Amino acid sequence: MSNALATATSPYLRQHRDNPVDWQQWGPAVFARAEAEHKPILLSIGYAACHWCHVMAHESFEDEDTARLMNNHFICVKVDREERPDLDMVYQSALSAFESHGGWPLTMFLAADGVPFWGGTYFPPEPRWGKPGFPQVLRSIAEVYAKSPERVRESTTEMSRALQALGEPVTATAVVTAANLDVAANIVQGAIDPLNVGLKGAPKFPQLTALELLWRGYLRSGVAAQRHAVVHSLERMSQGGLYDHLGGGYARYCVDDAWLVPHFEKMLYDNALFLDLLSTVWRTTPSDLFAARVRETVAWLLRDMRTETGAFAASFDADSEGDEGRFYVWTESEIDSVLGTTSPVFKAAYDVTAGGNWEHRVILNRLHRPKLGTPAEERSLADSRAQLLAVRAKRVPPERDDKVLADWNGLAIAALVNAAVTFREPAWLDAAETAFAAVVRVHGAGDHLFHSSFGAESGAQGFLDDYANMSRAALVLYEATRKPSYLAQAQAWMRTVHRDFAPESGGGYYYAPEDADERLLVRPRHAHDGPQPSGNGTAAAVFARLAALTGDESFRQRAGGIVQAFGGLAAKHPVSFATILNSFETLTTAQQVVVVTNEDSSPLVAAALRAPRPDRTVQVVAPGTKLPAGHPASGKDAVGGKPTAYVCVGTRCSLPVHSADELATLLQAPQGTSP
Repeated sequence: MSNALATATSPYLRQHRDNPVDWQQWGPAVFARAEAEHKPILLSIGYAACHWCHVMAHESFEDEDTARLMNNHFICVKVDREERPDLDMVYQSALSAFESHGGWPLTMFLAADGVPFWGGTYFPPEPRWGKPGFPQVLRSIAEVYAKSPERVRESTTEMSRALQALGEPVTATAVVTAANLDVAANIVQGAIDPLNVGLKGAPKFPQLTALELLWRGYLRSGVAAQRHAVVHSLERMSQGGLYDHLGGGYARYCVDDAWLVPHFEKMLYDNALFLDLLSTVWRTTPSDLFAARVRETVAWLLRDMRTETGAFAASFDADSEGDEGRFYVWTESEIDSVLGTTSPVFKAAYDVTAGGNWEHRVILNRLHRPKLGTPAEERSLADSRAQLLAVRAKRVPPERDDKVLADWNGLAIAALVNAAVTFREPAWLDAAETAFAAVVRVHGAGDHLFHSSFGAESGAQGFLDDYANMSRAALVLYEATRKPSYLAQAQAWMRTVHRDFAPESGGGYYYAPEDADERLLVRPRHAHDGPQPSGNGTAAAVFARLAALTGDESFRQRAGGIVQAFGGLAAKHPVSFATILNSFETLTTAQQVVVVTNEDSSPLVAAALRAPRPDRTVQVVAPGTKLPAGHPASGKDAVGGKPTAYVCVGTRCSLPVHSADELATLLQAPQGTSP
């Protein structure tokens, strides 16, 4: 018989519905049952694309004897971290307080009030790699809970105190200045791997928010070394195993330091961030490689990630047929049999050898030959890739998590718009509008948002990241389409943020709204970036852009409040707080481009949308339009009856310009200088 996960909205939870474990969904009934039965709660948090989550499921949760131990001694709860990121944030922080490394699957043991008293991540079925076996852990925890309640109370009391810091962060209130931005860019540059680029260390994550900070540093200063670090990092990621050279799209990270061996899961948010940064960098540094990766990744996004509603699914698993990466890797003999006489050329380009480059198999990559060949050579390789892709399509594919997440879709929609205006692809803009409408239709409720959905059924309430990312998407759609409904929607959502997420004192916003789950031990409030930009950092940028577009000073004050709360901390730790620093730059020195025209398609607008800086705002108004008094271009109009553009920074605007070339010159990036 299925357990309680059979009715879950999360595909990840439904994967566990036939486990012999009596899994429950998170909710008040769990705590009432734990109290009534005098049992601790075993909380397991994972996600659909998580390899080690699947391993632990197969080894332990599908095992009858282990399941019997779990059912007899615990109330067992399964949570999808992507559906309830607030719970994951709290319990990952708790695990850190136990002085353990976080990760997934997260395995936490809670008292009946939800406070954890011990935890870990993956546990093997028997002692291995210095870890105790999971059955051993279960017996020990059950015995402690039953026979040593004072030890449990002591642990939960200490944990309750420790978790309060997550909701009441100690923020540095030092004033952030433009000089801090340059110092931060230098710090990020110093963290770049001198051999393999990207940030130092392994496993190697893209950390694209930090690379954007470094790119903005180059756009301010023209320091060639900063440009080189970003461009070569993107080149190596795009030619290594991190990239799927047949189907398009980037994997989550690489386990090695040379960008060869990916952890094969593909996440929507990573690919959105790649599209955004590649498009931005291309506008200053045109690259055939970057253009190809954008086009291929958009093709993957529209082909493989769109749901029936037009929104985007969350992820693809790393595993297929029980084996990590099986879908993506090859042997030399397989490639020879498919390509025939063209095989030698392909093998030389993509590092294909008899012995393989990973566990006797081949991960396709061009790390040893990263530069593109002649057009004829690249066409031949493209034909070979198409043949291999057709064969790969007959394999058993990894499972797709069809859950739709508002925050991740916001990132993807904004990235699609950025790519559309950069590469002049109106079909991509149409796809972005379709996805936005789909999210609003299922996730929207007036000025409120739901975080997740599956099919037509919405799940958890919206979090700060949902409002911030979807509002950002609305603003870039407004700039690209001139439809005022997008601007109005962004204003409505961000007013909800200020109403429902603001603390009684202190700066920044809580991650969860005021009416959050009553069993949430603490409402997190932070501004550090994870794999995605922080909600507070994105909210600061959105408020700043709203202030630029509307002249409403209250939006500017809210952006400033976030920066003031977290900016000093960000200046000390720029890699972890890059989005806050990027938002400070948006607030203080972003270029505001106002184009006065009645033309539906204006070269001035196209030039403005393709400006080098990622934080520029573009506003198109009809002649005679009165901008608000607080707007820097208030009182300015078309000159001589011609379409006219102004570039404003702060309270000052340029002289009027009438040609796209003149406008591009005003917006251009600095020329490269020595380090």
